[in-house]
Amino acid sequence: MFKNHPKGLVSAALANMGERFGFYIMMAILLLFLNNKFGFTGSEGAIIYSVFYALIYVLALVGGLIADKTKKYKGTILIGLILMTVGYFLLAIPTKTPVENMPLILALTCLGLLSIAFGNGLFKGNLQAVVGQLYDNPKYSDKREVGFQIFYMFINVGAMFAPLMAVGLRNWWVKSKGFEFNADLPGLCNQWVSGTISPEATTRFTELAQNVGGDVSNLDVFAKTYLNVFMEGYHYSFGIAIIAMLISLTIFIINKKNLPDPSLKVIKKTDAGTIAEVEMDAKEVKQRLYALFAVFAVVIFFWFSFHQNGQSLTLFANDYTQMININLGFTTLQGAEVFQAFNPIFVVFLTPIVIGLFGWLKAKGFEISTPKKIAIGMGIAATAFAVMSIGSIGLPTAAERIAAGGVADAARVTPWLLIGTYLILTVAELFISPLGIAFVSKVAPPKYQGIMQGGWLTATALGNQLLFIGVIFYNSIPVWATWTIFVTACLTSMFTMIFMLKWLERVAK
Repeated sequence: MFKNHPKGLVSAALANMGERFGFYIMMAILLLFLNNKFGFTGSEGAIIYSVFYALIYVLALVGGLIADKTKKYKGTILIGLILMTVGYFLLAIPTKTPVENMPLILALTCLGLLSIAFGNGLFKGNLQAVVGQLYDNPKYSDKREVGFQIFYMFINVGAMFAPLMAVGLRNWWVKSKGFEFNADLPGLCNQWVSGTISPEATTRFTELAQNVGGDVSNLDVFAKTYLNVFMEGYHYSFGIAIIAMLISLTIFIINKKNLPDPSLKVIKKTDAGTIAEVEMDAKEVKQRLYALFAVFAVVIFFWFSFHQNGQSLTLFANDYTQMININLGFTTLQGAEVFQAFNPIFVVFLTPIVIGLFGWLKAKGFEISTPKKIAIGMGIAATAFAVMSIGSIGLPTAAERIAAGGVADAARVTPWLLIGTYLILTVAELFISPLGIAFVSKVAPPKYQGIMQGGWLTATALGNQLLFIGVIFYNSIPVWATWTIFVTACLTSMFTMIFMLKWLERVAK
């Protein structure tokens, strides 16, 4: 697979695996962690989640500016890896639940999230700029898109296991303390502790407490004990990310000297043998920047929809979906977080197929331009949410579900609904994310490589900042109607890209 590609591609992908590992742990458990840790019942957790994910990407613009100005891309990447490691360490500290000092623990949690976000901002866009420079060599320039697709696939190998390892550790910890896992109990425990539980939900709470091995003679003691044990498991799951980050840090330090430096991209040798800076025509620079900004604006709507896999889709898995139960003996892989493993699994296994499809079309004389592929990807994403909308018809509203203390197993939807949705969304992702990064790498003027990669990630940030809106709809309107909103967002993105298609294709040549 790596044949005829620059050698630095493997080491760059390996260095990025730790970041992806932590990213998928966060995507799988962060919202549920915030809600269960602090007893959030509205959109509070979703807002913190949205701000965090927005910062992850918007700070990439800051990271790009720092690297472009200082010309120290590798040093910036290294500091980013260290900051992310520190952030995961802060989240891994097993503070007591129910939280007794809310301001202090919430501040500590937010500090950890900020450290991860800023570290990611220094790291992510600049590493993509490094990968882009690997393909500035004329020997590899025609393989740029495929190279980014391989890079994207390879870094998702670690992400395949991240949610499963986090869930497995959490459930093992719960079991080691004499309890069984139940997805509804943390929320019911918080309702009991806060005194907001309804009589109907109290009946269900008592039944579930008995089922997991709890002593129902004192529900107050049980609620606090189960909640604390459950959340300790979450804290230790963040600890797994620390190990992954240390591995990535080691790999990057070892291979640092062998990776190219994007700061040298603007330099070339003249006929006289001297060194001169590459200057691009001002008009062409403007056209390229306008094209990039237009694409950035459009993909905001895609990321607003796609990254619901960490918000409303995770809540849907927890609230309305039959759980997948994989018994490993020492632990059980069960919980809404398990569904987060399907996206990276599909990325790894579908990438060769998508690469093969594009190669076959090119060989047949039907090569599809990058902007057109992005537009197609947005249409595919709309299809995924249409499937969710149809599959959610007839489900109880959030208010009905909370009043009843949850949805009975018999009334939950098949897990294949979410698995199928993630499959379709992953195909859409492969048409957009790695190809979008490659498009930026190709179109961005040489001296703006870092900042334009940061611009792509900033567009993702703006989409992520809107994520909490999905949770507000999820808690306020019928579930099927929530997914229809994302269908509309993706179709809006698709038709806007189609409208700009000829202009974008001309600029990209």
